[in-house]
Amino acid sequence: MTTKRRLITDSFKVVKRSRKGGKREKSPTPPPSPQKEADRIREEELEKLRQFDLDSSFGPCTGISRLQRWERAKLHGLNPPEEIRDLLLQTHADPEYNLSLWSGYPL
Repeated sequence: MTTKRRLITDSFKVVKRSRKGGKREKSPTPPPSPQKEADRIREEELEKLRQFDLDSSFGPCTGISRLQRWERAKLHGLNPPEEIRDLLLQTHADPEYNLSLWSGYPL
């Protein structure tokens, strides 16, 4: 003798509510502001420079600027990325770009 299992849906009627106003269309996302876009680009550039600092195949980076390190690596035939040199030449006045990741630490 088996007893029939009762579910809560057996006692209560299932009612689906319709959305008010029907289907809503998605509104397009606003384009990023020029300031946010500039900040994003700056962060990407600084990240590339940090990766250059962390790549030991171009020699040590303590005590010299990033551009000096790039030039030293080029002199020794280590083939540093030209993109890094171009970026450093464009932003040579900004110390955040010019100084290496380790510049804040004493030697």
